[in-house]
Amino acid sequence: MIKNIIIKKTFLENKYKNINDKIILGFWIYIISDCILFASLFSVYIVLMNNKLEYLLIENIFNFKKIFIETLTLLLSALTYGLAMSKIEFNSINNIKNMIKWLFITFLLGFFFLIIEFNELVNLIKNNLGPNYNAYMSSFFSILVTHGLHVFFGLIWILIIIIQINKYGLTLINKTRLICLSLFWHFLDIIWICVFTIIYFLSYIK
Repeated sequence: MIKNIIIKKTFLENKYKNINDKIILGFWIYIISDCILFASLFSVYIVLMNNKLEYLLIENIFNFKKIFIETLTLLLSALTYGLAMSKIEFNSINNIKNMIKWLFITFLLGFFFLIIEFNELVNLIKNNLGPNYNAYMSSFFSILVTHGLHVFFGLIWILIIIIQINKYGLTLINKTRLICLSLFWHFLDIIWICVFTIIYFLSYIK
C-alpha cells in the first residue's frame, strides 16, 4: 500500500513538475477573494428571504425542470473539463486533439447553461419581477448575474486556451493556465450547487 502511494506521488510530481506554482498560488488567492464575494451575496439573500410574503410570491414561477437541466449541464461540463485535464501529461498531436475536443465540449455545455440562465432571468423581468421589484429580487439577480458573468468569462478563457494549445501545444505556460482554468471552472460548479441549494431547493420545500 505504501509502495502504491509512493508510486502515485511520484507520478503526480512528474506530471506537474513544470507547473508554475507561484501563478497557481496567486490564482488560489483570487479564488478566495471570489469566495468572499459570493459569501456576501448569499448572506444578504438569506436575510432577505426570511420575508415570507416576498419569498412565496416568486417561488411558483421557477421552472424546476429547466433548473435541473441547467444544473446537470454545468456539472457535466466539470466532468468534460476533467477529461480534458487527463490529457495534460503528453504533448503529442493525438493527445492535444483529444484535449481540444473535450475543452470544446465543455465550452458548448457552458454556453448552453448560459442560454438557459439568460432565458430564466428574461422571463422574470417579463413577469415584472426584475431586480428593481424589491430588495429580495435585487439580491436574487445579483447572485445569478454575478455567477453568469463568471461563466461567460470562463467560456472566453476556454476559447483562448484552445487557440493557444492548438498553436503552441502543451507548453509550460499553457499547462499552468489549464490548471488555473480548472480551479476556476470547478469553483463555478461549487457556487452553482450553492445557488441550487439555497435559492431553488429551499423555495421548493418551503
